[in-house]
Amino acid sequence: MKNPRSTSKPDDPEAARQYCLQLLSGRPRTRSELGDSMRRKGFEEEIVTDILERYAEVGLIDDAVFARAWVESRHRSRGLSKRSLAGELRRKGVDPDFVDAAVEQVSDDDERAAALELARRRYRSLAGQTDDAVLRKLVGMLARKGYGSGVAIPVVKQVLAEAESDAAELLDEDAHFE
Repeated sequence: MKNPRSTSKPDDPEAARQYCLQLLSGRPRTRSELGDSMRRKGFEEEIVTDILERYAEVGLIDDAVFARAWVESRHRSRGLSKRSLAGELRRKGVDPDFVDAAVEQVSDDDERAAALELARRRYRSLAGQTDDAVLRKLVGMLARKGYGSGVAIPVVKQVLAEAESDAAELLDEDAHFE
């Protein structure tokens, strides 16, 4: 069925190829995202399938590469957990095997370090609040980033302990100046 907004013919392979290349020139996309966009544009299924197969053969579409790059970027820039990253990739239609392989590149230590950095950064804006409130807010923030309680709670406790230790050191230094 042809999309009424489409100026392309649904049976025009050249128009479909050009549209697919246009989509790829904007940002990397998964095979599923490309197929969905082409179908919404009104191109016939057979043409969509042929183009996606051909572009995968020549390396223009590679969901495994996309998944690895996505995980690297989103984990580094947003501090997302492996669980959260896997969910994003699944929603983008990436094959589960590629999702698993991409997420495995984030070690448990890397994930914990990212959670710790997020919690430390957020802690700075919570100055003056009770430890219970800080614990609740930081664990909630980490949960929204996809971290389970097995990572979030120990990380937040570490941040609170570091803050307490820093405060004790400051008090000790002040005592020497009297």
